[in-house]
Amino acid sequence: MRYLFEEYVFHTDRRELRRGGEFVPVAPQVFDLIDYLIRNRERVVTKDELIKAIWNGRSVSDAAVTTRLNAARAAIGDSGEEQRLIKTLPRKGFRFIGRVREAGEVANPDPGDEPESAPAVPDKPSIAVLPFANMSGDPEQEYFADGMVEEITTALSRFKWLFVIARNSSFTFKGKAVDVKEVGRRLGVRYVLQGAVRKASGKVRITGQLIEAATGAHIWVDKFERDMRDVFALQDEVTLAIVSAIQPKLFRAEITLATRRRPEDLTAYHLYLQAIQQAVRSTRESLAEALRLVQHALELDTGFAAAAALAGDCHMENVFRSYAIDPQFERSEAVRLMRLALSLDDHDPDTLATAASISAFLVGDREAEIEIADRAVALNPNSSHIWRRRGWVYSVVGQPEEAIRSFEHAIRMSPVDPQQFTVLTGMGFALIELRRFDEAVVAGKRALRQNSSYPGSYRCLASALAHLGRDAEAREAAAGVLDLDPTFTISAWVARSRLSTNAKLMIEGFHKAGLAPVIGPRRPNIVFAKKSE
Repeated sequence: MRYLFEEYVFHTDRRELRRGGEFVPVAPQVFDLIDYLIRNRERVVTKDELIKAIWNGRSVSDAAVTTRLNAARAAIGDSGEEQRLIKTLPRKGFRFIGRVREAGEVANPDPGDEPESAPAVPDKPSIAVLPFANMSGDPEQEYFADGMVEEITTALSRFKWLFVIARNSSFTFKGKAVDVKEVGRRLGVRYVLQGAVRKASGKVRITGQLIEAATGAHIWVDKFERDMRDVFALQDEVTLAIVSAIQPKLFRAEITLATRRRPEDLTAYHLYLQAIQQAVRSTRESLAEALRLVQHALELDTGFAAAAALAGDCHMENVFRSYAIDPQFERSEAVRLMRLALSLDDHDPDTLATAASISAFLVGDREAEIEIADRAVALNPNSSHIWRRRGWVYSVVGQPEEAIRSFEHAIRMSPVDPQQFTVLTGMGFALIELRRFDEAVVAGKRALRQNSSYPGSYRCLASALAHLGRDAEAREAAAGVLDLDPTFTISAWVARSRLSTNAKLMIEGFHKAGLAPVIGPRRPNIVFAKKSE
C-alpha cells in the first residue's frame, strides 16, 4: 500500500518514504511509528497502544516516545510546534491529521519508479494546462475550449518564476481519461490545471481546478459563467479571471513547500520564497530575516535578479518604516541592488516592477521609472503585484489619475489579496491629491480594517479627515500614526522618500491634523490647527 499526503509518498511494502520522488531516509522504528499512526488516522492512538505496537510492550520512557515522535515529524516536514500532520492531544494520545490518499500499485506508479525518460520536476513551480473538456455536445465548440487553453497557457507563461509546459505536449492528453499523477510524472510538473466548457442558451460555463500532481490534492476550484457574445473578448476575460485566481494560490503553495524543506535541501529559489514570506510581514525582525535569507540566495546564485530586487525592496522598507540604524546606507544599498537586478535581467516583469518602484521612491528619474513600470505591465498584464507597483510609481511621479487606474486594476485582479491594504492606501494617497477626500477616507478605512498595523493607512486618514474638517476623527488617526511610528514628523516623512515630492495636499493635511512638523519635544496631546473660516 502507498499513502500519499502533501508532497510525500509513504510506501509500506517497500518501506520507503519519498518526497517529490526523492528518497527520505527513515529509521525502521520511526517508519513503523508513522505507518501505525497513518493506518489508525481515524482515531486517537494512546501512548500505551503506541508502545505496544512499536516497542512490543516493553517499558519505554516518555522521553524515548517523544524522541521517536519528533523524528517522525521531522521526516515528513512537521514539527512539535507546528503539529501540522502528527498532533499530540494532551493526556489522550496522538493522531495523524494530515489528508491522506491511498493508492494501489497498478493504477498509480510510484514516483520513485519513473523511467529514465520521465523528466525531472524542476525546482521552480511547474504546471501543465490540460485540454478543457467540451461538455456542450457540440463539436463546433471544440475550438472555443481549445482556445481557452491556449490563452491560459500563454498568460501563465508570462510569469517567469513559473515553468509552463507547451501546448503541444499538454494536448497529447486530449480526449483521454487521465490520471493526474501520471500526467505530472510524464510531463515533469508539480501542478495540473484541468477544466471543462459547457455552452447552452447563449451562455457559457467554464469550470477549472488546480491540482497538485503528486498527491491529487485540489488547490483551487471555481466556475465562471458569462454571456456568449464576443468569443475572443470572452476568452480574454475568463483567462484573466482564471490566471488571477490561481497565480497567488500557486505562489502560496510554493512558499508553504519551501518552508517545510530541511535547511540542507534549500536552493536559492527556496530561500527566495522564504524571504518573501518574511518580507510581507514588514516588522523589523521579519525584514532582517528576509534580508538574511535573500542574501544567502544571492550567495548561492549570483545571477538571481529577483532576489537582488527583493533585497533592495527590504532595504527600502527599512528606511520607510524608520527601522534603519543607518538610513543613508540602506538607501544606497536599495539603489545598488535595484541596479544590480536590472543588469542581471531587464526582461523579468516582476523584477522590473520592483525596480521601478525603488527608483521612483529613492532616485527620481521620472521618465525611466514610468518606462520601466509600463514595460513590466506590457510583459505581464496578468499580475496584480505588477499593477500595484505601477500604481505607486505613478503616484510618486505626480500622475494620481493613472495611479488610481493601476490600483483599481490590481484590486480587480486580486480582490481578496492579503496585501490589498497597501493598494488601498496608495489609492487613498492619490485621491487626496485629486481633492477627493471622502473617497480617500473610504479607501483608508478599508485598508485599516484589513491591517491595523500599517502606518500608511493612518497617515492617509489623518490627512483626508483633516481636509474635511472632521477634527475628532483626524485626531484619532493621527494618534494611530504616532502609536505605530513614535518618531514621526512631517520633515522626517518628507526626507524618507520622494513620495512627498508630489504630495502637497497630503502634507497640508498633516499640518492641519497637528502632526509635528519637525523633531522636538513630544506633546502629550496632539493640538489641531483651527479650520480656516
